[in-house]
Amino acid sequence: MTSSNHDSGTGGALNAPVATALPKVNVFTMFRLGLFQMGLGIMSVLALGVLNRVLIGELKVTAWIAAGAIAMHQFVSPARLWFGQMSDAKPIRGYHRTGYVWLGAALFSIAVFLAVQVMWRLGDSLQNQGWTLATYGWAALLALAFALYGLALSCSSTPFAALLVDVSDEENRSKLVGVVWSMLMVGIVVGAIMGSSLLKQLALDAPLAVLQASINRLFAIVPAIVFGLALLATVGIERRYSRYTSRSSLVDREDGITLGKALKVLTASRQTGIFFTFLLVMTISLFMQDAVLEPYGGEVFAMAIAETTKLNAFWGMGTLIGLSATGFLLAPRLGKQNTARLGCLLVAACFGLLLLSGFTANQKLLQAVLFVFGLASGVTTTGAVSLMLDLTAAETAGTFIGAWGLAQAMARALATVTGGAILDLGRQLFTSPVMAYGLVFTVQAIGMILAVWLLSRVNITEFRTDMKGAVSQILAGELD
Repeated sequence: MTSSNHDSGTGGALNAPVATALPKVNVFTMFRLGLFQMGLGIMSVLALGVLNRVLIGELKVTAWIAAGAIAMHQFVSPARLWFGQMSDAKPIRGYHRTGYVWLGAALFSIAVFLAVQVMWRLGDSLQNQGWTLATYGWAALLALAFALYGLALSCSSTPFAALLVDVSDEENRSKLVGVVWSMLMVGIVVGAIMGSSLLKQLALDAPLAVLQASINRLFAIVPAIVFGLALLATVGIERRYSRYTSRSSLVDREDGITLGKALKVLTASRQTGIFFTFLLVMTISLFMQDAVLEPYGGEVFAMAIAETTKLNAFWGMGTLIGLSATGFLLAPRLGKQNTARLGCLLVAACFGLLLLSGFTANQKLLQAVLFVFGLASGVTTTGAVSLMLDLTAAETAGTFIGAWGLAQAMARALATVTGGAILDLGRQLFTSPVMAYGLVFTVQAIGMILAVWLLSRVNITEFRTDMKGAVSQILAGELD
């Protein structure tokens, strides 16, 4: 299929023309929307990175319990489907997305602060009593706090992604994705700087009371800033730019879209399953090295801990450039599907380079390869996410975004576990560390080639035809 076959149309408008009178989002508005993602980037680094370090390093909580509690925010990701469907069917004060974005942002800001307070109580109980019933109770309460954090995150982020569908058109969607996801990377960098400045106290063995006061202050101020960014990013956007009413055939009848009906629309086309599988395979293959990259630098390249920590900066810098350049330069010329295909092939080649660089043990070469890997990741992400936003039915955009978000969340969780398991297998099979790590990179490269094959089977024209029939039969027919 050519990109014109795959990337033509109204980007989710199945049976209604886009209102030409509505203004298009300009670059300033794109950056404004990106403030929300920047906030999420800051929160993810602080909530997951800093708290994980404190739990294990300072409070001496068993690693699997700490990791399990924090991972609860991922285990509740199926709720994304429900929150997406709610934003389709139950507008708040006349708006489908904005109210949910604000409500979720307020709740996850509160939830993460509560999680920090529970963390200190868990540490106190462990220090004073050891692993008693009460200590396990605090650990369970911490897991619950992170589950609530994850639910609030889903309540906010899924309708936000659906808002991106609502306010964009075919020709500017890849630019919007490039800007908004670039801002996510900026947020991760900002969060990392905040976290590292705080963690300097850990290096100096600051008393726990000083550390506790410092972290409490950080998690009181930063979530409030992130909530403010969510407001600043979205206030007035839906009212001014949303194309929902011109695209949906069910305007003023949205409350008839039950979760069951939305799921029928979601599963009406075989293309949904193909793209869901593509997202799973692509995301697992892209992030499997997360668990092994820093040990690779230490074991094979003889890098110190401080040096391996900086490796993510080279990848992040490349990704940031790749996202922006692809959104504005590459995707508009190649089409979203061809862009995603090119990105997957480039990423597969980069895994080959990562393996080959191990035989040289040259640290500068590893850094250069990781920068190029970041560029390729940016190309892949922009192409895949832009395509993801196209693969929605206007009436159930939130439900579709919830499904795509669920695929990505499942894949990120599986990627870390799989990467570690394959490395262990590599150590059993090979005596050379390079070959053991190389097995991980080889599996990732094969996964990317499989993703390219799955992507070749994605047909947006077929998807839209199926969705048009499903919406009219399942929704309009049952509501009349």
